[in-house]
Amino acid sequence: MIRRFLTLLGFAVLLTACGGQSASNSGTPFDQAQGKSAPVILTSTTFLADMTRNITGDRVRVESLLPVGTDPHEYQPVPSDVQKIAKSTVLIVNGLEYDQFIQPLLNNAGGTRLVITASDGLEARQMKEENGKMVIDPHMWMDPTRIIKYGENIREGLAKADPDGADVYKTNADVYISQLKEVDAWITQQVAQIPEERRLLVTNHDSLGYFADHYGFKVIGTIVPGVSSEAAPSAQQIAALIDEIKSTGAPAAFLNVSDNPHLADQIATETDIKVVTDLYIETLSASDGPAATYIDMMKYNVTQIVNALK
Repeated sequence: MIRRFLTLLGFAVLLTACGGQSASNSGTPFDQAQGKSAPVILTSTTFLADMTRNITGDRVRVESLLPVGTDPHEYQPVPSDVQKIAKSTVLIVNGLEYDQFIQPLLNNAGGTRLVITASDGLEARQMKEENGKMVIDPHMWMDPTRIIKYGENIREGLAKADPDGADVYKTNADVYISQLKEVDAWITQQVAQIPEERRLLVTNHDSLGYFADHYGFKVIGTIVPGVSSEAAPSAQQIAALIDEIKSTGAPAAFLNVSDNPHLADQIATETDIKVVTDLYIETLSASDGPAATYIDMMKYNVTQIVNALK
């Protein structure tokens, strides 16, 4: 947790520094990129890349630092990541300690770029870990109404980096925000199929809290304590979760596609719970998969949840 604190502190300093450099007399980040290479917008994750492409359209190239299928909680950077950041004109991150693996890469990449934190201005969920420390839940994107603010932050940041494209970004962002509102209404309709007493969630780690809060679910427990999939539960914690599942009658446990299902399968042998192993929470799917875009991801996840609980 000390490492997380230092990472967050360093990242805050970085954001301040980059913001100042971006506003210097040398021009906008896009101006600085001209003559060197085509401007590149780099995002930390695949779902942020998709959100950003909806706002940029064809105006600029958008890339994700993390590849499809990768859980940021467990990601181990490779040397080519430094090169990608070094070439970037704009870097878009989730914030809330979710992208903490980026800090040492930024230190090594050097140069200047505009850093946009997509979650800026949103109030985060707080939760208590086993050691009693309060931590922030970064998984805001599981509530599409919060992605409206993500879109606004990305739009405003891109307009600063590329003022000539501001009208394009605004038009595209308005369309995308309308789509997000439609998805929110669709999810509400789907969730209505689940009896209220069955709107119970067991997750691998605490990743569906924002989803639960917005759509009226209750998270009765997690297999791995905390908001990261890196933690390891004790035997007592597993036993307590089994008791909670039995007492509440929770029908299913939900895992991200990259989660190891071993512990969930053990719990299933002690209860009648169904284990759903193919939610896309930390990453999008490949382009030919069921969650190739953020909106597809939400629709797919909701369909899996509804089918398991109704």
